Amino acid sequence: MRRDWVGLWALLLVLGAAWGITQPLSKIAVSEGYRHFGIIFWQFVIGAILLGAITWVRGRRLPWEGRHLALYVIIALIGTLLPNSASYTAAIHLPAGILSIVISLVPMLAFPIALAWGLDRFSWLRFFGLMLGLIAIVLIAAPETSLPDRAMVLWLPVALIAPAFYAIEGNFVSRYGTEGLGPVQVLLGASLVGIVMSAPLALMTGQWISPLPPYGLPDLAILASGVFHATAYAGYVWMVGRAGPVFAAQVSYLVTGCGILWAKLLLAETYSPWVWAALVVMFFGLFFVQPRPKEVLDGAAPLGNDAR
Repeated sequence: MRRDWVGLWALLLVLGAAWGITQPLSKIAVSEGYRHFGIIFWQFVIGAILLGAITWVRGRRLPWEGRHLALYVIIALIGTLLPNSASYTAAIHLPAGILSIVISLVPMLAFPIALAWGLDRFSWLRFFGLMLGLIAIVLIAAPETSLPDRAMVLWLPVALIAPAFYAIEGNFVSRYGTEGLGPVQVLLGASLVGIVMSAPLALMTGQWISPLPPYGLPDLAILASGVFHATAYAGYVWMVGRAGPVFAAQVSYLVTGCGILWAKLLLAETYSPWVWAALVVMFFGLFFVQPRPKEVLDGAAPLGNDAR
């Protein structure tokens, strides 16, 4: 039994490292001119290939009735297309480590949305966690020396759009369900629909990314990010079934911590004491808003890039 838990903790660390590296990879992806719609199109394609393979191996099928199609469209929009457009735009201007901290706001922002939709009861502990998350953002934005360039502060609200949409997505799934489909099926359907939605946007805005060589670091970053995300999400879903949502939710800490570590290793980013203080405060906030025993997964984590 102890060996099983050692294995689960090791897998949790791997998942955190895999998800955490996607933020620095996003920074690399936009470093030479690639923009959000083009990147998102290939993100959908890579996700569809990997999740389609998983679905096929499991012997599942993907239904396409009207109610399922509507679900796929909504998840594609609020789980990837809209939040990732904001995230990739913010990545042009903000350090990857800052993005890793900001994305941790997902469970904190999910709490007031759940209250507004009548999906949760008020909790002073979770409210305190939400306040700590907001304090962390203030520690990044307010001090003069917190960011390398004060102009970066203007892009923090753009970065906040992504966790807001992920929080909406998680509550949407909690309230309306997934039409009897598993999370991998839903994400596969959303990826296939997302391909159709994002392709014309990439072409019309001049953001199309050719799949033909030569390939540079941004191309490799897009490929790696898509692979890491899809495989990490599949692993996360398996872990929820094996160890429960409370244990699996601890990946939030690892995603943020590994995101900052990867940013330092791959991008040589450095941070002011204010940013490190914000990270500590954010970790405390995550502790107070983590799901408690007997709470369902849907209320705790979004379907999309979601342990973020």
